Amino acid sequence: MRLLRRLLARVAGIAFSIFVIATINFTLVHSAPGDPALVIAGQSGATDAKFIEQVRAEYGLDKPFMIQLGTYLGKVARMDLGYSHRQRRQVSDLILERLGPTLLLMLSAFFLSLVGGVVFGALSGRRQGTWADLAISLVSLLLYATPVFWLGLMLVLVFSIQLEWLPAFGYANIHAAGYGAFEYARDVASHLILPAITLSAIYMAVYTRLMRSSLIEVAHEDHVRTARAKGLTEAAIRRRHMLRNAAVPVVTFAGLQAGALIGGSVVVETVFAWPGLGRLIFDAVTARDYPVLLGLFLVTSMLVIAVNLLTDLIHRLVDPRVAVR
Repeated sequence: MRLLRRLLARVAGIAFSIFVIATINFTLVHSAPGDPALVIAGQSGATDAKFIEQVRAEYGLDKPFMIQLGTYLGKVARMDLGYSHRQRRQVSDLILERLGPTLLLMLSAFFLSLVGGVVFGALSGRRQGTWADLAISLVSLLLYATPVFWLGLMLVLVFSIQLEWLPAFGYANIHAAGYGAFEYARDVASHLILPAITLSAIYMAVYTRLMRSSLIEVAHEDHVRTARAKGLTEAAIRRRHMLRNAAVPVVTFAGLQAGALIGGSVVVETVFAWPGLGRLIFDAVTARDYPVLLGLFLVTSMLVIAVNLLTDLIHRLVDPRVAVR
């Protein structure tokens, strides 16, 4: 019963968070300069005052703000994200079409940055003051200071144009429709390598520095000295008592930065022509497609919540104290 109550409380908290996020998103978009009716009328090729008034009445834009907000929240509760007048399609269809590539890119970058940060941070912390520590720290600092778009362009220049090892852009080869399952997966993976590295580089640098500092701090704690006094080997001490405890703040910080992955994906997907939500956000902003923007803001917020739930699960696996409670 305690587990059921916790689960129900978590679900209620998520539902309330989505309600608040949807309200804030609608308020911000509604407060943006410009008239949505003018945009819709312009896309229809008619801008006379009578037609604009008809558009306002048809889409409820002439009603008070609270009524518009209530109507929008009611549609969200029914999983109706609206209709894009620019692309002449349901917003949910547009988002579902782009959701898979973005999830693939986000999760790949998330795990690559997390695993890489823990591994390189552990190597740097174990060899504190050595050339290996200096080299890892220097590379981390350079990656952190490098703009994402510049890093992506340089990777394309080196690995796609000069070495011709990896494709420069896109999600799959134009002939991928005739591939088998294994060939298609390999083709998508080859297109994924450069965008995933570009998106994960700056976060990997942060996690490396954080893991190094955490490991050095944990190495001087009482439970590590007690383990040495009991006669445990250094390998066992590092594995059981140092690495797991040092990785806890890294995992926690990674969950807090999940939202930044969405923001970074806009730049990365634009550089690599990756057909995900980031490109769709960019196109919707430039076209002032308000229904698509509202749907994207809501879905990306739900993605951040989902990544935070995933981080909590990883946290429970890493930190035995959380698993006990």
